[in-house]
Amino acid sequence: MRAGKGARAGQYIALLGYLVFLGFPFLWLISTAFKPARELAALHPGWIPRHPTLANFRQAFDEQPLLHAALNSLFAALGAAVIAVLIATPMAYVMARRRTPLARAATGWVVVSQAFPFVLVIIPLFLILKNLHLIDSRAGLVMVYVVWALPFALWMLVGHVRAVPAELEEAAAVDGAGRVRTLVSVTAPLLAPGIVATALFAFVSAWNEFFFALVLLKTPRKQTLPVVLTHFIGAEGVADLGPLAAASFLATLPSLVVFAVIQKRITGGVFAGAVKS
Repeated sequence: MRAGKGARAGQYIALLGYLVFLGFPFLWLISTAFKPARELAALHPGWIPRHPTLANFRQAFDEQPLLHAALNSLFAALGAAVIAVLIATPMAYVMARRRTPLARAATGWVVVSQAFPFVLVIIPLFLILKNLHLIDSRAGLVMVYVVWALPFALWMLVGHVRAVPAELEEAAAVDGAGRVRTLVSVTAPLLAPGIVATALFAFVSAWNEFFFALVLLKTPRKQTLPVVLTHFIGAEGVADLGPLAAASFLATLPSLVVFAVIQKRITGGVFAGAVKS
């Protein structure tokens, strides 16, 4: 009993340390966003701003087109999430229901493809988009995000499809339901939480992406929010720390909200599959 309690206490301590490790940068970001310039330049800055101010937020919006950049990021992230899910859902269903060697090989390739670094694919993607006249185009950026999100979306949705018992579809067929009606009335409701979670993961990935947007977009008004954040760093490498922290804090909020929704949807998907089986 003592050994079990000691192991559990060690797990809680490790989890607490991990939470502190993850939370420290975000808490420091919030603190910096609300500090006046004098406190930012202090030799020993404190955790809590002594004189909180919104001047950094006003300066950030005055110096850079944050709202327009956020709309560009929203367009790219929403487009990538919707298109990736529309393509991945039927593919995942086929891969999960047909346990052929080709389907297993495709699943293995999906997992392996996640190990490819961005630098390895940026030159071929750039040349393809150049031939399609989609360089410096938000549509071209959405295409790249869709291609990059598809492997993960497939891998995630295959697991959700396998969690739906095939016996439910067979029972619907015995009751006289056609293939389309079975998919719409039986399978789709059970897959809905997984589809939403996959779309949200694709959205967050595209919202936070920096490298592809930096390389493919040249026109300032087409740049996404992560690229615009780099404009707060001068040519000498000196960052305008207050406005940068304020803008970064605002850019982080959508991801936090989306991840909060993801957690509920994933839990709902697991329980939905368990109840129906």
